[in-house]
Amino acid sequence: MKNLIVLGCCLFFLACKTEKKNEALPISVTATPSIDYATGFDIQASGDATIITVLSPWPNAQEAYKYALIPKEKLAVITLNKDDYDAIIPVPVKSVVVTSTTHIPSLESLGVLDKLTGFPTTDFISSNEARKRVENKQIKELGNNEAINTEMVIELQPDVLIGFGINDQNKAYNIIQKANIPVVYNGEWTEKSPLGKAEWIKFFAPFFGMEKKADSLFKQIETDYLKVKELVQASAKKPSVLTGGLYKDVWHVAGGDSWMAQFIKDAGGQYIWEDNAESGGLSLSIESVLAKGQHADFWLNPSMLTSYKEVQSSNTHYTQFDAFTNKKIFANTLDKGETGGLLFYELAPNRPDLVLRDLIHIFHPDLLPNHELYFFKPLN
Repeated sequence: MKNLIVLGCCLFFLACKTEKKNEALPISVTATPSIDYATGFDIQASGDATIITVLSPWPNAQEAYKYALIPKEKLAVITLNKDDYDAIIPVPVKSVVVTSTTHIPSLESLGVLDKLTGFPTTDFISSNEARKRVENKQIKELGNNEAINTEMVIELQPDVLIGFGINDQNKAYNIIQKANIPVVYNGEWTEKSPLGKAEWIKFFAPFFGMEKKADSLFKQIETDYLKVKELVQASAKKPSVLTGGLYKDVWHVAGGDSWMAQFIKDAGGQYIWEDNAESGGLSLSIESVLAKGQHADFWLNPSMLTSYKEVQSSNTHYTQFDAFTNKKIFANTLDKGETGGLLFYELAPNRPDLVLRDLIHIFHPDLLPNHELYFFKPLN
């Protein structure tokens, strides 16, 4: 589920590590911007330099990646040891390529969507503003994320490429880096907490000089999330919740330590796999799911099914669940962009406050009676 890639390099500095320079001066940290929920990255300010360390570019990563962002007007007076960084990037950047739809809402919220010049598989983009830029050829199609068109990226000459990966073996990124285009890994997708994912807007901000705006935007989301979360704390009612559905005879559900499990807990639900320690997904037989979840009060995300008729025709065993009988199935895949992209997977990581409001309204309709569902909708 989803995309991410990394960028690092510039015309002034090589992103790849080179021989140590004797004249390079070490950076001493003088200030550290507040990162309160995200565990996958860190930002440190040292004078005019900003050091971003990506601690978790992918699950179980064995090493961190460190990037130095230097104001363009300070390039002549700040000296860094290139061997200490995976990329040194002059900022603010004027053009960027990103590789996951989850990156786009951060750019849009910061008001820098006009800096986005390329994206792999643009049909996945749901944002109306971004789609206009795709149609106007202001955002170039770069193939698919697994085999991004390196020639087109090099032709675009972005100041940085923000990427994601499941490991460090992306040959396309290596080619792009050798062309002196910095590649910077974004590991937002590895975060387990809803506010942790959303806080990655602070990762994007220093590339554009938008730190204060990012802090303000995130603070509003955090405040709203915690406010509505508080509504359910006193509720004794905790409806049970089932997730997922069958794919080739295997039922895929969210793990008990996953992003979705945290949402369900914060919304005052009881996730039936909450005791499981998996932060990703679980692959189960339909028999085991029936044994544990047949009487669950709610069922979220039944694969890509959009109606009760589809659910029934897809697998007759689905009709054995109480949530089917009681019409308590909700999906986050009903809202799509005009070219088929799923709005939830693009925007939800950036707007956990809207996700939580949806789930509280579903589980406890009396607490948010006037809320209009945004991501999760009842099946047709």
